[in-house]
Amino acid sequence: MSGHLFERFVVDPAAQVAFSNESILSAMLRFEAALAGAQARCGVVPEPAAAAIRRHAGTLSFDADRLARDGAHAGSLAIPFVKTLIAHVASQDPQASRHVHFGATSQDVLDSALALCAREAVAQLVETQTKAIAAASSLATRFATAPMLARSFLQPAGVTTFGFKAAQWARSLARSLARVQTTASEALAVSFGGAIGNLSAHGTAGNAVRAELARELGLRDPGASWHTQRESWIALATDTALAAGSMGKIARDIALMAQAEVGEVAEAESEGRGGSTAMPHKRNPVLTLHVIAAVHPVPGMIANLLAAMPQEHERALGTWQAELAQWPEVFIRAVSAARYLSELLVGLQVDTVRCRGNIDALHGVIFAERLTDVFAPALGKIEAQALVAQLSRRATSERRPLRDIARECAAMDARLATGDKANVDRAFDLTDAARASGAAVEDLLRGIRPAG
Repeated sequence: MSGHLFERFVVDPAAQVAFSNESILSAMLRFEAALAGAQARCGVVPEPAAAAIRRHAGTLSFDADRLARDGAHAGSLAIPFVKTLIAHVASQDPQASRHVHFGATSQDVLDSALALCAREAVAQLVETQTKAIAAASSLATRFATAPMLARSFLQPAGVTTFGFKAAQWARSLARSLARVQTTASEALAVSFGGAIGNLSAHGTAGNAVRAELARELGLRDPGASWHTQRESWIALATDTALAAGSMGKIARDIALMAQAEVGEVAEAESEGRGGSTAMPHKRNPVLTLHVIAAVHPVPGMIANLLAAMPQEHERALGTWQAELAQWPEVFIRAVSAARYLSELLVGLQVDTVRCRGNIDALHGVIFAERLTDVFAPALGKIEAQALVAQLSRRATSERRPLRDIARECAAMDARLATGDKANVDRAFDLTDAARASGAAVEDLLRGIRPAG
């Protein structure tokens, strides 16, 4: 899958390998060779014929563009594929060619081939997303107690730590990857049902052949045809999309923190990366861009796959074919995003001084909730909130520390004057404010289940 120029800009070429033309055709040939072997072991076809099919299938090559044209004309890629395979085997062993693709149908070879390709894609996702999990975990450990702003509705909300944010990233990535692995164990199944799903051409040997075929291909034996029962298959794509969504969330966080006026993080510098055609001073977050661009279309793809699930009777007309065209793209984009994200997180530069400066620039209003808790015993919660809101507005407009204004207020209000003045100072203790987030990092990381 070379893709057009704009797609190649977004998608990592390595992520396309699992679903390349060569990979798909190789998987289809593997299916046919494995089918012949399974049928021979179950006494359905002669062993010499099976051996010939296996031998000659390994020497066949295809013109993918021609196959696509012929498949479009015939109504299925499998029709010209099987026709070519039969002709190739017949040229070497006419007797064996009669047993090529025996008792199978086009959907068996195409679905099984896609399952084989998807298995490789899942392995790539596990490898790349595991690297991202490790990188996020490392950031969490290194910056466990480094204070930074927590933001709600894109506004300052309180004090957290960078390590806590990174630990949440790591946990989300690990949780979503675990879902993919669990679903894959169910979904990566051989497809083998014959013309109408009941393996009638195999008599009583159908189930045994399917089990043998699954074993040889390393796929699960589903126990029945799943030609138009696609829930496990679509669930795998959906859970992969959830993983992509988790990656997109992290990239979005980084994009916001990397804005020059925020300046809390930056991508690692790389020669030639992140420049501008017009503004020499710019340092664009290119890896972040790639993650966001890779995952952005995925929700629409999942909507298309779900829309294709109501498939007609024993073989779908159009919806299955639409699914086949869309399905690989979910994995290509998820693997691409994971590759870019792992590189991004490994090299991410965290500016703890700037994080602290962004807190200080707020004149202490970020501690308003903690100050409310100090005043509440004397004033009641509602009045304390109203008072602190008023003091916070003064701190912002006068550009004075809220702590100083709070001390003045406490000195003038008899109800507050009797309180412990040290409590006011404690409300503005940055280390104490960040303590809860810092303490939670270890627990978050402990909950990550290793992938593999």
